Amino acid sequence: MASRTAPAANPGWTDPDCPVARTLDLVGDRWSLLVVRDAMDGARSFTEFQRRTGIARNILADRLRKLTAHGLLVQRAAPSGRRQEYVLTDTGRDLFPVILTLRQWGERHAFAPGEAHSVLVDQHGTPVPEVAPTSAAGTPLDSDTTHVQKTR
Repeated sequence: MASRTAPAANPGWTDPDCPVARTLDLVGDRWSLLVVRDAMDGARSFTEFQRRTGIARNILADRLRKLTAHGLLVQRAAPSGRRQEYVLTDTGRDLFPVILTLRQWGERHAFAPGEAHSVLVDQHGTPVPEVAPTSAAGTPLDSDTTHVQKTR
């Protein structure tokens, strides 16, 4: 079961009442999501994250600290016992649909037609189907068929 621990009240929230804004405050920078992406793909050590992303050491150290402080990653002893490794928590794994949706958007809009790019496949090697939100009745949802309702 995923952790549902809410971040402490933060006077620096961009928009305290908006879940999208709070999420972006936590993981909305380029490097944080790339670290989460690589953790999902098996990266565990500082060196692996740096090699995969090309991120500067000081920025990587900051992002790993932030992701750990907000409960998306935990540090534990590596199997060798000689160093620490970073592992996704349930909270971090909950970002999988976000990473998947960003990937699929990028496949549609960030590459020229026919331009080579990586493809996410399932355990059988089959490309992951397009994610499309639907209503409880199964009808497609988009920005024209939804609206924000305040809970206060």
